[in-house]
Order: sequence, then structure tokens, then C-alpha cells
Amino acid sequence: MTGLAAQQQCFLQALFDWPADVAVGRLSEQLAPGALRGIRAYQTNGHVLAQRALAAAYPVIAQLLGGESFDSLARALWHASPPLQGDLARWGAALPDFVRVSPQLSSEPYLADVAQLEWAMHECATARDADPGAGLASLSMLTTRDPENVCFQLAPGAVALRSAWPMVDIVLAHREGGPDLATAGERIRAKVAQDAVVWRRGFAPQCRAAMPGEFRVLNALLAGDSLAHALDGAPELDFSLWLPQAVQSGLVLAVVEHAK
Repeated sequence: MTGLAAQQQCFLQALFDWPADVAVGRLSEQLAPGALRGIRAYQTNGHVLAQRALAAAYPVIAQLLGGESFDSLARALWHASPPLQGDLARWGAALPDFVRVSPQLSSEPYLADVAQLEWAMHECATARDADPGAGLASLSMLTTRDPENVCFQLAPGAVALRSAWPMVDIVLAHREGGPDLATAGERIRAKVAQDAVVWRRGFAPQCRAAMPGEFRVLNALLAGDSLAHALDGAPELDFSLWLPQAVQSGLVLAVVEHAK
């Protein structure tokens, strides 16, 4: 490796290796002392960008941890999982797993699931627009076609998540004020499990607690199963109650042919 290449490699290590001071120390062996001030400025700027980008994607985690702790988490993630593309709005997907194995956050085991739900909502906001297709007029196919031969077109960014914690209540309590924080806290202490449904309506990400059986139905549909197969896997879902709500809320956009 040439001298320039070695310096460039050390520069990247100084920006992203952890602990940050150790990484800068390695670089000091190859650069003049005055140059290190510039390196530290780059490093500080990277930390600020990390904090801002992560706070935009994870506002509830930021509120739960508080400013100083969240900023420390953002800096640690910046070094543990550096951005791989120029758009920092796409950085941060590794946070749920990072939180899940963090010894410092082990006393708050629900945080990782909350982070997973927040990232799903963040990704949903920029999901590719759905093909207009046949629209709601296609619902008539439910009365004329065998359920084995049809499936649903779901809203952009639709996903169903499962948690042993009340992650939906926690997120909505902080984002929308309902349920209230006291109720969310009681459900955390009671360890109330919740499945979550995330989808986009217009340009706004939506989130709610899943109905019984909805988690399995949505994941089956997202995997490409027919409507019949999806419903067979979740007999507890009240389809006659779920479908009108799913259509009205924009979760279900159309009935389409099942690609066998």
C-alpha cells in the first residue's frame, strides 16, 4: 500500500472506527499535528449528521432515551454501522439490532421492537408508489372469483410486525398522544404483546395494532400467497370486519389475479 493509500485508509478509520479517539491516535502517526484538527472537525461533523439523521428516523427512541443518551447511541451506531450511500435518510436500519444486543440498554428490552416499528414507518414514507391498477372497483372479484385465484394489492410500505411488548402503544403515545403515556407505561409493565400493521396512506405512514390473525394474513399476502391460503392460515381473523376497515383506511387497494 502506498503512503497516500495508507493515509486515506487511516482517514476513513479515523472517521468511523470506535473508540473515536483511538482511531484518531492511529492517524497521528502519519500526519502532522496541525492536520489532526481538520480530522477531528470531520469526525465531529459526522457525529452531528448521525444524530440528526437518526433523530428524524427514530423520534420516539430519541424521546425515550433523552438527548445525551440518544446522541451517544447515534455516534456509536455511526462507527459500528457506517453509512454505505450518500443519502443519510437511508442510514439507520441497523439500529434495532444494535439496540437489541446493547448491554447498556438491556434494562429496556422493548426498545429494539419500538425501533423496528419506527424504521418500518420511516421506510414506508418513501416506498415506491403503487400501480393504480383496477382500484376498488376490483373488489367485485371477491364475489365472482375463487379465493384461490385472487390476492390483495396492499398499500406501499405495508408490513406486519410482531412483538412481545406493546410497541404500537409506545409509538402512538409519543407520536400522537394516544394512548396516554401512563397507559402505555402500564402495558409495558404488564408486558402486553402487540402485533403492528404499518402502511402508507397518501404520503403519510400509518401505524395501528393488528387485529387477531391479521399478522399472519398480511405476511402471507406479502409473501405472494393467494387470499384463500392466507385466510386458511389465520382462522381467527374476522374477515367480514377486517376487510371494510382495511379498504377504508387504504391498507387494501385492490383485488388482483393471483400469480401462481
